[in-house]
Amino acid sequence: MNTPGAPIPVTVLTGFLGAGKTTLLNRLLKDSALTDTAVIINEFGDVAIDHLLVEQSSDGVIELSDGCLCCTVRGELVDTLADLADRMQTGRIQPLKRVIVETTGLADPVPVLQSIMAHPAIVAAYRLDGVVAVVDAVNGAATLDRHAEAVKQVAVADRIVLTKTDLTGDTAVAELRSRIAALNPGAPVLGTDAGPAALLDCGLYDPATKSVDVARWLRDEALHAHAHDGHGHDHHDHDHEHGHPHRHDARIRTVSLVLDRPLPLATVENFLDLLRSTHGDQLLRMKSIIETVEWPDRPLVIHGVQKVLHPPVRLERWPEGPRGVRIVMITLDMPEDYVRRLFDAFAGQPRIDAPDRAALEDNPLAIAGFRG
Repeated sequence: MNTPGAPIPVTVLTGFLGAGKTTLLNRLLKDSALTDTAVIINEFGDVAIDHLLVEQSSDGVIELSDGCLCCTVRGELVDTLADLADRMQTGRIQPLKRVIVETTGLADPVPVLQSIMAHPAIVAAYRLDGVVAVVDAVNGAATLDRHAEAVKQVAVADRIVLTKTDLTGDTAVAELRSRIAALNPGAPVLGTDAGPAALLDCGLYDPATKSVDVARWLRDEALHAHAHDGHGHDHHDHDHEHGHPHRHDARIRTVSLVLDRPLPLATVENFLDLLRSTHGDQLLRMKSIIETVEWPDRPLVIHGVQKVLHPPVRLERWPEGPRGVRIVMITLDMPEDYVRRLFDAFAGQPRIDAPDRAALEDNPLAIAGFRG
């Protein structure tokens, strides 16, 4: 997928003010794995402070003008990516292997992802590879308490880097790790020594194995393990018992939908269309691999942010692992029961609420007629 002419992977580097994004970026840029990488640095305010901290040893470092990447210069991000693609096509710059977009610490990353996934010209030249969120171990808990943007940064990340762990106690670090795991159980939490191999190439294609790796991309097994460990969706209640009602955390839900059989393509389309039309703004991110009735041997991969869906991709064949339908959603203020009931309705497997199931305990034939 990184062959000449293939879409260039884009990594979004996010994290709140002072978390250490620029320090991490400086270290990564010294690695030979990031040769031929363009770095787009957002500026916030009149003084390009972050720009002064980034080493400009390469022509690949590009500075955006003043303004927040997720609002005032959102159009300029698209223009910059389009200009990069044009310069590569016309031979004015050497072909790039990767682009890294560093957002401002105050940025909601979701509109940034939308910009990369929604514009036709950008979609043709680039693909969203992943989101790396940097969290400060000293101030991380307080930042998550105070700023909903910080919670979103953690929630949508594919990889999370925990910085400044040497400046605080082990108990505080352990509590922050637990909180991050509750917000985003599918994202590995890494240390500041993590290199490009661990932080980048988060997409469906694994360059290390030169193959499609669904488990690595979806990481839905981590969601199930987290739920079985007793953390599940009740982490905000646990916090409340200890006197720390993390109101921002309670708004985030990770929903995993699994079906062990194929669905008609029209069913999949109708489910996603209705979900986006009713609660699209609350769908922070979605990843899915779907077995369809029409093409059972060629899985359909769909990646979305809010109401925007990246153009679906059909793989040539099924990779190792289970078939069927696997959808992972990160949601904000979206009722999980609504999502599950909607999916069950389209999938033709009505659910039984607890009181109804209890009433049918003496009728196994009736229960056998239901799934879910």
